[in-house]
Amino acid sequence: MNLKQEKIAVLLGGTSAEREVSLDSGKAVLEALVSQGYNAHAIDPKEYDVINLKKDGFDRVFNILHGRGGEDGTMQGLLEQIGLPYTGCGVMASALTMDKMRTKMLWKAFGLPVAEMEVVTRDNFAQLDPQLVVKKLGLPLMVKPSLEGSSVGLTKVKSVENLKSAVEFALKFDNTILIEEWLAGDELTVPVLDGRVLPAVRIVPEGEFYDYEAKYISDNTKYFCPAGLTAEREQALATLVKQAYDAVGCRGWSRIDVMCDAKGDFRLVEVNTNPGMTSHSLFPKSAATAGISFEQLVVNILELSA
Repeated sequence: MNLKQEKIAVLLGGTSAEREVSLDSGKAVLEALVSQGYNAHAIDPKEYDVINLKKDGFDRVFNILHGRGGEDGTMQGLLEQIGLPYTGCGVMASALTMDKMRTKMLWKAFGLPVAEMEVVTRDNFAQLDPQLVVKKLGLPLMVKPSLEGSSVGLTKVKSVENLKSAVEFALKFDNTILIEEWLAGDELTVPVLDGRVLPAVRIVPEGEFYDYEAKYISDNTKYFCPAGLTAEREQALATLVKQAYDAVGCRGWSRIDVMCDAKGDFRLVEVNTNPGMTSHSLFPKSAATAGISFEQLVVNILELSA
């Protein structure tokens, strides 16, 4: 069937900490599809039981939910159970990549470069020894929840005295916390579309790191695409990103975040399996550099649904 003859549900909103971003992404995706003659409809799982999609005549899903409940394998599993094709990664890759700790452990097992880290859980928090952690990883440190996205719950820790309170703050968002060595070099994000690595985007936040404010609210965060890397470095980064994408079993589209350490060596950070599609978003920015318009990008992603 021609996709324009199908009834398409654009899943947006949801109930995660990233609801507002998903609403913005979904609105942009919906407008792009409708403007090109697709029979697309906004569906918010917070207000509609997704299990009824097939019964209500939907043929396919463009999933632009961000965070838990939409990007962690649960929605993907439900859609497979009711037999609807959907955009983005499958159940396993979605579930795995939502968990930053296990993603990094897998990459490490494949010999791919990641930041050195310590893992703290709600159960072992009482045994946390800040002095030992700082001795191993140095200062400053990055503290982050393992399962949240959009830089929710992050803290840059500059002194041993502040480490415990940063972990306590992160524990408000998740039961597993990562304490990572601080990566002082460039921050890069690299989209992959249908196995093709698109141009890297270099991110220069106004503050000390790329937090929620810098991502979605501030107009002072600077983005460079092309990223200003040499052709050799850009190629090395693309090769690394493709290895990381394949290792975790991504399909369709994803965006992989990479940082450089003080020596300029690449370190894999995380995977976004439903990247943002807002006016501030980086996947569309990179695609435009590769000659792909926002509308073309949305249709490409839809055509890759499985």
